[in-house]
Amino acid sequence: MNRRVVITGMGIYSCLGKTLDEVKESLYNGKSGIIFDPARKEMGFRSALTAKMEVPDLKGQLSRSQRVYMPEEAKYAYVATCEALKNANIDMDFLEKNEVGLLYGNDSTADAVVKSVDTMREKKDTTLVGSGAIFQSMNSTVTMNLGCIFKLRGINLTVSGACASSSHAIGLGSLLIKWGLQDCIVCGGAQEVNPFSIGSFDGISAFSVREDDPTKASRPFDRDRDGLVPGGGAATVIIESYEHAVKRGAPILAEVIGYGFSSNGDHMSQPNVDGPSRSLQMAIREAGIDIRTIGYLNAHATSTPVGDRQEAKAIYNVFGDHRPEVTSTKAMTGHEMWMAGASEVVYSMLMMQNDFIAPNINFENPDEDSAKLNIPNKRVEKSFDTFLSNSFGFGGTNSTLIVKKFVK
Repeated sequence: MNRRVVITGMGIYSCLGKTLDEVKESLYNGKSGIIFDPARKEMGFRSALTAKMEVPDLKGQLSRSQRVYMPEEAKYAYVATCEALKNANIDMDFLEKNEVGLLYGNDSTADAVVKSVDTMREKKDTTLVGSGAIFQSMNSTVTMNLGCIFKLRGINLTVSGACASSSHAIGLGSLLIKWGLQDCIVCGGAQEVNPFSIGSFDGISAFSVREDDPTKASRPFDRDRDGLVPGGGAATVIIESYEHAVKRGAPILAEVIGYGFSSNGDHMSQPNVDGPSRSLQMAIREAGIDIRTIGYLNAHATSTPVGDRQEAKAIYNVFGDHRPEVTSTKAMTGHEMWMAGASEVVYSMLMMQNDFIAPNINFENPDEDSAKLNIPNKRVEKSFDTFLSNSFGFGGTNSTLIVKKFVK
C-alpha cells in the first residue's frame, strides 16, 4: 500500500509558549525563551543558560494515581497531546472505540533516576523510593503514561534516537500509515529541562558561556557561536491516513510527503557531511519533488562550531544554487533535544499556515559555509507550501522530514 499521510492536529509546550497561539506570536516576533538560571551556577555548572520552563500543575486534570507515574517530560507531553487531540477533533470516546497508535521520542529521564538513587543512599530502604519511581525512571515513561491516560490501543513505542528521536517518531509513524498498518498515530517528542538531565553536556563544554546576555547565546550558523543552549518541553502531532481523516471529518492541516534517514557511521559526537546529505537526498527522493518546490528549510543547527558547519555544507551539497530560506529556530528555543524534531515541525507548520519565516536571530556574521546559504536574521513575510526539517543526533543518526500544505 502507499497511502497518503496527513497531519490533522498539533500541540506544543515550549519556552516560546504553552499553546500554539503563544508560540506563533513568539516565532513571529523573534522572541527568545532563553534565561540565566542561578541554581545551575550554584550546582557548579560551567554554563547556567537554559530554556525558561514551568512544569505543568496537573491537579484537577489527572488523578493522583495517574500523576505519581509522571516525570517532568511526561507532564509536558500530556499538555501538548491534549492540545493536539483537541485540534484534531479527537475525544476520549473516539480513542476508546478506535485503534490509535503512539510513537514518541524520548532519550532520558534523569531526574527520576537521581531522586530514586538519592533516596536509597540516604534512607537505606528501597521501599521509600515510592510506587511511581520505576515508571518515572524508564526511558519509555512518556509512551507508558500517554498510552494509559489516553487509552491508546495501537502501536505503543518510545523512539530513542538522541536529538533525532521525535523526527524519527513522525517518520516511522508515516511509514506505518503509508503501509496500512495503522490508521492514526499520536507522534511527538519530550525533553526534561532539569539540571540533572544535561549536566554531562555541560561537563564536556558543549554549552555556550555567553551568560551576560542569555537571549544572544544561541547563535546557529553565526561565525561567533560558542556552543548550544539546552531547552525542552514537548510537541505532539496527530498523523492519519487521508482516507481515515476524511471518513471522520477531520481537519487536514498538511501532508507528510517525505522521510529520509541515515547514519554517519563515523564519530560518536562529531558529525560529518555525507550522512546528513544522504538523509536529505532520501527525503527528497521519497517525496518525489523538485527541490525548487521547497520554500523553507528548518535546520538542525544547534549553535555548535562543528555541527553547524557540517550541516551548512550538506545543505549546499544538496540544494546548490536553489537557495530557500534556511533558519534554525534553536536560536530562540535553544536545543530541545529529544523533542526538537517534533517541535520544529510544529514551528514550521505555524509559519507555513501564517505566511512568514521566523528570523534566525543572533545571526550577525556568517562563516565561509553559512555564507553560501540564504539565512535571514529578520522575519520574512513569505507564502510557502512545502518545507523540509532536519534533525541529527549523537551516534550519527540523521532524520529529515518534508511536509507540504494539503491539496486534495
